[in-house]
Amino acid sequence: MKALIQRVSEANVAVDNHIIGEINRGMLVFLGIEKSDTIACAERMLKKLINYRIFSDDNGKMNLSLKDSGGGLLVVSQFTLVAQTNKGSRPGFSLGASPKHGKFIYDDFIRRATLIQPNVKTGQFGADMQVSLVNDGPVTFMFDIN
Repeated sequence: MKALIQRVSEANVAVDNHIIGEINRGMLVFLGIEKSDTIACAERMLKKLINYRIFSDDNGKMNLSLKDSGGGLLVVSQFTLVAQTNKGSRPGFSLGASPKHGKFIYDDFIRRATLIQPNVKTGQFGADMQVSLVNDGPVTFMFDIN
């Protein structure tokens, strides 16, 4: 499982020109699910992301987690994160989860997130989405949990 996170001052995701998920200050998570990923992987990833300290404290230091900051969480599925890009000039997706398995893990990740974080918004799994964001910093981190 891979996650690309960005600290944002605002972000939204739209499908067919309709905004379906929107947050102000918080964390945008692009989540890539591989066929070997399990519920345990999703639990570890969520714990890592919720507790990762990327928000500034009163002294301007990145000492606050999403949980501490009270910001929003926008989670967008993005299978291209798990692409193999080391050979040739076209990405390979053989490590990516099947749509059924990917949706199962993604839905479980979202369900668990909503139990921990009060403001969780999502994209639409498998849809053609348009994501808009203002990266605050810029602050961007990549995670890989398997």
